[in-house]
Amino acid sequence: MTYFIKEMFYSLQGEGAQAGRPAIFCRFAGCNLWSGREVDRANAVCRFCDTEFHGTDGAHGGHYADADTLAKQISALWPNTAERPFVVCTGGEPLLQLNAALIAALRQHKCEIAVETNGTLLAPADLDWLCVSPKAGAPLRQICGDELKLVYPQIAAPPEQFVNLAFRYFFLQPLADSNCAIHTAQAIEYCLAHPQWRLSLQTHKLLGIP
Repeated sequence: MTYFIKEMFYSLQGEGAQAGRPAIFCRFAGCNLWSGREVDRANAVCRFCDTEFHGTDGAHGGHYADADTLAKQISALWPNTAERPFVVCTGGEPLLQLNAALIAALRQHKCEIAVETNGTLLAPADLDWLCVSPKAGAPLRQICGDELKLVYPQIAAPPEQFVNLAFRYFFLQPLADSNCAIHTAQAIEYCLAHPQWRLSLQTHKLLGIP
């Protein structure tokens, strides 16, 4: 299998329960809810995505012909320490490409594997961390995991819709558009009124890091 990778980089996780943790990010090209092209945004299922995942022209991006080659490149980005490499597979939608062969190859490099997904595809059972971010209008098939991170507000995806799902953590992340300050205030108010939910901020943007 050929893997299409937009970019790979080493940084700090900026969102959710793992915020502040050093990680290698492997951003897979492609998504099943939007093409990544601005000309298609108005007709996409997910119209608010703020991530560039179209193409393979980012740092360490490209077409990787096999799992071993990709896993070797991913693990090479980890600093030379005694800690296990923490790899975040993201996108786009990583579960369109992440398969058993790549998981096995990453395990050969002693990697801890996290996935950030929109939840429309079932995730492999042998992941170390699973973050699901539901999108209004898209079927939610992955209904358990470590954290559910809901971009807020989404009129057709209210938080109440997800509270009984089998996740350890529930996060609201303010919608990052021109009204982000208003959405942040709304998310804070909702979390205070519903303590099951925690606030997730995009701290990497606040810090000016990838």
